[in-house]
Amino acid sequence: MKTPSRMKAPPRIDTRTLRYTIGAFALVLFCPPAATLQAADSPEKVAAEFESFFLERIAAEHVTGAAYAIAAPGGIVATGAAGFTDSSHQQRVDENTVFRVASVSKTFAAGLAGVLVQEGQFAWDDRVVDYVPGFRIKGDSSRVRIQHLLGQSTGLVPHAYDNLLEEGVPLEQIEQRYRDLSYVCPPGECFSYQNSIFSLIEPVIEKTTAQPYERLMEEKIFRPLDMRTASIGYEALVNNPNHARPHVKSGGHWKTVAVKPNYYRVAPAAGVNASALDMGKWLSAQMGGQPGVLDPSVVATLTQPRVATSRDQYREHWRDVLSEAHYGLGWRIYRLGEHEIAYHSGWVSGYRADIAWSASYGIGIAVLMNVEGSSINELTTTFWRMAFAQLPPVVERPPQPLVAAVTPRTP
Repeated sequence: MKTPSRMKAPPRIDTRTLRYTIGAFALVLFCPPAATLQAADSPEKVAAEFESFFLERIAAEHVTGAAYAIAAPGGIVATGAAGFTDSSHQQRVDENTVFRVASVSKTFAAGLAGVLVQEGQFAWDDRVVDYVPGFRIKGDSSRVRIQHLLGQSTGLVPHAYDNLLEEGVPLEQIEQRYRDLSYVCPPGECFSYQNSIFSLIEPVIEKTTAQPYERLMEEKIFRPLDMRTASIGYEALVNNPNHARPHVKSGGHWKTVAVKPNYYRVAPAAGVNASALDMGKWLSAQMGGQPGVLDPSVVATLTQPRVATSRDQYREHWRDVLSEAHYGLGWRIYRLGEHEIAYHSGWVSGYRADIAWSASYGIGIAVLMNVEGSSINELTTTFWRMAFAQLPPVVERPPQPLVAAVTPRTP
């Protein structure tokens, strides 16, 4: 249970009475926006349109349960939910239902690391081996810097030993296998998505602060942002009476299955649990809504494009709108035509999660589902079609250039 000493929640704007027909979306989705729609000038109207689309698609895809939050710098604009926590249909999903956010956890790890860098606990260009002496690969391990962990640019083979995580092999044994890994490119020069290696940020943080990773996340992120249901770990999820159970397809139907704990062992990569309401608060903080907790300069550093992720442009639904894709530090940076968003997705057995926000438009969305369906891609991309068609920019933020990783310091 969380402690009661929480800050006042950000203001919320009720949009439940604002509803639009499905026919209006067809104009957004399939016609040139400038020719068919007048600017709505209101995040609330975008939220109302998205709510109807969300409910229609969740019903059409027979999704067991899902929830979303739409936020702005000033607070949460809207939340919505549909379906049930499991296939018994006894408990409905609401804005406080807790889901696994899977790899969206990487945005939290990066946020916490950014706060600690700002405090002077360590630097982005510090060598990982100076904090994790046991980190050894087949090559010069000292070339891997902290920024490379969170920037998915270690230069090591992508998804190294994720198969062993899936099989439940102890993390200590997996770490011993790093010695068999060689560079496929110099650190900082190519995208190399990781989970267990990304999570080496945990021992870095714990060595520099002499505090557990979970406690620091609670003290520096969850509690100051009033994220009352947010937590880390398997026990925290299953002990919450309002948590969404995972589902997989079986015989054409969604079947409730047990929560798999394996990826909780790499907490920075995939260990966070949260509700839609809490994800809305996290979104608002990214856009400057809580500068005392998450300084905008920290966010700017995290969302600076570093390495290209061109394969993202082939993802279902995203390929229809995505023109460029990069990774920053714990965030993907996407270009949708002339628009830029920060984004991350998450997927573990039985759960999907998306989070995305635009600094220029001052709006963002998080979607959580307790099924492994691809419809989450359609929901998120449709939201951005709606937002860009109807909202004017609120902040002039020119596209950020791709930057090379910081030149390593000589040990």
